[in-house]
Amino acid sequence: MSRTARSTRTPLLKGRWRKVGIALAMLAALLTLCVIVLRALPHAPLSERIGSSRAVYARGGELLRLTLAPDEQYRVWVPLKDISPTLVEAVLLYEDRSFFRHPGVNPVALVRSAWSIASGGRRQGGSTLTMQLARRVYGIDSRSYGGKVAQIFAALWLQARYTKREVLEAYLNTAPYGGNIEGVQAASLIYFRKNAVALTLPEALTLAVIPQNPVKRIAERGRNAELQSARQRLLALWKERDHQARMLAPDAEMELDAQSRGHLPFLAPHLTDMLLAQDRSTQEIRSTIDLRMQTTMERVLGQYLRTRSDVGLINASALLLDASTMEVRALIGSADWHNAKIEGQVNGTQARRSPGSTLKPFIYALALDQGLLHPKTVLKDAPTAFGPYQPENFDHRFAGPLSAQEALIRSRNIPAVSVASQLGKPNLYQFLRLAGVQKMQSESHYGLALVLGGGEVTPEELAGLYGTLANGGIAQPIRYTQRAKEKNGDQPSTAEPLRLISEEAAFITLDMLRHTPRPDTAQPARPAVAWKTGTSWGFRDAWTAGVFGRYVLVVWMGNFDGSSNPALIGVDAAAPLFMRMVDALRAQRLDTSEVPRRQPANLRQIEVCAATGGLPDALCPVRTNTWFIAGKSPIQTSQLHRAVWVDDASGKVVCGPQPGARQQVVEQWSSDMRRLFRQSGLPRAAVPDDGCDNNSTSKNNNDADGDNAAPHITAPLRGVRHVMRTSKPEPLVLRAETASSVRTIYWFAGDALIGQSAPGEGITWMPPMAKASERHTLRAVSDQGQSESREITVDIVP
Repeated sequence: MSRTARSTRTPLLKGRWRKVGIALAMLAALLTLCVIVLRALPHAPLSERIGSSRAVYARGGELLRLTLAPDEQYRVWVPLKDISPTLVEAVLLYEDRSFFRHPGVNPVALVRSAWSIASGGRRQGGSTLTMQLARRVYGIDSRSYGGKVAQIFAALWLQARYTKREVLEAYLNTAPYGGNIEGVQAASLIYFRKNAVALTLPEALTLAVIPQNPVKRIAERGRNAELQSARQRLLALWKERDHQARMLAPDAEMELDAQSRGHLPFLAPHLTDMLLAQDRSTQEIRSTIDLRMQTTMERVLGQYLRTRSDVGLINASALLLDASTMEVRALIGSADWHNAKIEGQVNGTQARRSPGSTLKPFIYALALDQGLLHPKTVLKDAPTAFGPYQPENFDHRFAGPLSAQEALIRSRNIPAVSVASQLGKPNLYQFLRLAGVQKMQSESHYGLALVLGGGEVTPEELAGLYGTLANGGIAQPIRYTQRAKEKNGDQPSTAEPLRLISEEAAFITLDMLRHTPRPDTAQPARPAVAWKTGTSWGFRDAWTAGVFGRYVLVVWMGNFDGSSNPALIGVDAAAPLFMRMVDALRAQRLDTSEVPRRQPANLRQIEVCAATGGLPDALCPVRTNTWFIAGKSPIQTSQLHRAVWVDDASGKVVCGPQPGARQQVVEQWSSDMRRLFRQSGLPRAAVPDDGCDNNSTSKNNNDADGDNAAPHITAPLRGVRHVMRTSKPEPLVLRAETASSVRTIYWFAGDALIGQSAPGEGITWMPPMAKASERHTLRAVSDQGQSESREITVDIVP
């Protein structure tokens, strides 16, 4: 061709190439526009297209449980920011160095791979990360030419719909790691027991090379030559980029435990079961469990049951609560989750059981708040009928007069029921409802039997109640999962706390419980533990609940089928286990701090007469200290003791000081207290007559109940409706107690005289039965003219 012809065609060629360039540019612009439009259209995140496992973590980040995804794979989706940057770089370096530069397909890599195969050379991969993701997402078989073409178009489609970071995140969460393990988070948890964000360089290099040939690179036990070779190749590439990586070469030789997926943790199974069932939409559950506390309590419980199996103690539950945050630190639902004989998969901390006497502290706390008593108020432990209800003590004995504190720590039933019968609003039933106890029957269904375990609570609910005491009377919900931090780093707002008991009453109640002697030493625990036991009717449940440091611990022992066992006694069965758990936690310094006991501002300690709990007068021989809530506690001067003059020769009481007479202090107990002492085997003599007329009384010639001798009606009870059947009418029993100077009580119904009785003795009365329901006013009048009245309602039924 001549020079002239070539010169003529050159402009034509240039023009054609210019048009091709323009066309390609327009095509590129069109493709870019398509990509923008496609990405702008609504589309589901890739994480929603691919099922995920669910992981439950302990408070310290330890894995407690990893479940299978719906497709039976271990796969935990995590955002790209929660994957180690080192691992991300290692994957890109090993699999797809030009990932951020190609449109989902790398033509150069595809041509190179095809040429290698056609020429019979070593097989080289040409698939990009996007192509590998497309194959897994759409289930494409890329071993055929048709499959490879489909994979290419699927990769282009994915890249058009999603950003590079979204595609990279999806690949890292679906990459194969052998068997049914997919994704870097699942592989990291299974192989290295840590999150993907915490991987070291050697670990990251290991996970980066497995997906290319997972079968060979994890299948062998011990040292895996295929894995080591691939890791060394990647390490060489890494050294070219980062010269400091040379010093990590020895660490890159570490072995991978290929069998570790068969030893996945299955810890705190009852807790993880509950959390997984409560929220099925959450992929990662961050529990509040402290794994060291959990394992310590499990170990102690197992050891204890082995030592008590000879008496049939084979099952128990326990819940440990950090009262400062109301977060659960340990939960044991049964002695063995895998033991079908004890129904081990039942979560005992959520089972409703009779709490026995573990609710008594709240009766005394309410009474403290309502001004009914203070710790040294003298109560009566004697046979007592509360309408048709006549409770007994556990040991079928009666202790006589004793202080409120002694009645609580000795778990006497009669004083507790007596105090409960005097409560106003809230009473025990109303308090439990306010505290969130669920599935309670009506108040009339329980009556006063609720005091002694007539209702049902779960160990979780009981822990919440004792948490209220530990938090100064404020009730807060129990938490099993960690609070998610808000964007500004602060904790999210929670529900307003509910005050159920005053700070002073909560403080005093815990102080009384701290005097309870340990079952092994018969002395109060040191450091202090405020605790209470409970035994249900029929020996079906043994409980111990208490507060130590900032923790609340509840222990239940029994059988899930409700069968009884004489060994199921709170102080004998549950209390030793409770104390062993407390001791073990403290021995390992897991109970990190003894919370200082801050005395509330309105609380004082005052001196009282030990015999009566009243302010001591000059004649009180034995005195003690008690807590006093300003404006609430019932404090009056003790008038039990009286000075009389006794003739030395005759031993008789004389009127006033006389020659040959000496002064002696005597106790003047009321009629009911004298009877109580007699029933307890500690009889008290009647108050001697001082031989003086009524106008020559000495300074301390007063009764224990004060200057007046007004009767105190003890039966019928106040606020109780009485039902009488016309087919079998039964009379009501009227009874009143008085001061020691009273000898006779006269009873009236309205203005009609019913009869007379001695103080403390009962008299029967048959109400008129003319109306279906009628109110009556009963009056008890002493022989000294003082009186007390009480209104009752009598319902007449067939």
